[in-house]
Amino acid sequence: MKKIPLALALFAAAVSAHAESRALEKLWETEAALKVPESVLYDAARKVLYVSNIDGESWAADGKGSIAKVGLDGKIIAAEWITGLDCPKGLALDGGMLYVGDAKGLIVIDVEKGVIVDTIKIDGAVGLNDVASDGHGTVYVSDMKARKVHAVKDGKANIVLENLDNPNGVLFHQGALYVLDKDALHRVAEDHSLKAIATDMPGGVDGVEAIGGGDFLVSVWSGALWYIQADGTKQLLFDGKADQTRTADIGWDPATRTVYVPTFGKNTVVAFKVE
Repeated sequence: MKKIPLALALFAAAVSAHAESRALEKLWETEAALKVPESVLYDAARKVLYVSNIDGESWAADGKGSIAKVGLDGKIIAAEWITGLDCPKGLALDGGMLYVGDAKGLIVIDVEKGVIVDTIKIDGAVGLNDVASDGHGTVYVSDMKARKVHAVKDGKANIVLENLDNPNGVLFHQGALYVLDKDALHRVAEDHSLKAIATDMPGGVDGVEAIGGGDFLVSVWSGALWYIQADGTKQLLFDGKADQTRTADIGWDPATRTVYVPTFGKNTVVAFKVE
């Protein structure tokens, strides 16, 4: 039998221990006054959370959707800060504008004025979902039903990925685009091919956040929160399936290492510190 050098064995043990060391500490949970919260976004400049409320049917253009504002203490500032949306989902900030994936298109909200300033139509869109910004004017939005990801700049949309399986969460991090598809987290290469970072996360991969050191958090809609290390090693931090606690599109505060989790049908947002 081939012997493993002691130093290598100790290193492997240390890596394994590190992978099992992560934990969540619950900080607070809002009152159940939100309206089917699907996505949470942390605004570091304004020290507030934005929450998309589907309210009506998940994909219906019914005008019941809204955006809520929640304080970092878990107090709901406004359950319906912006109204008249259609099943709003993913959220992203860019240049003082809040972008929202919606049945109408990509909704643009001036966060200081608290008003909708534009609706960007995307040709052929049938199921816009998550939204991410590169911080320099380009916004990415996934279309779950059309199996595509679009890049939107200066009001114009271009397809960057297509023929996917069921794309949802998108993230732009350190010059690269990441996408959740096929129960996995993928990094998008320059040739638009996908490199799997972590796989085998069934139940509807939903939200993704980069949390430092090459690590990520991924939420699964059916009720799971995964910690993913840079090498693809993953740990299940939260499992809400037993009591039907959904874990939709998460938000992240890097300064306090707090993850904000919308519970969808339970109409709350829960804050956990990642330890």
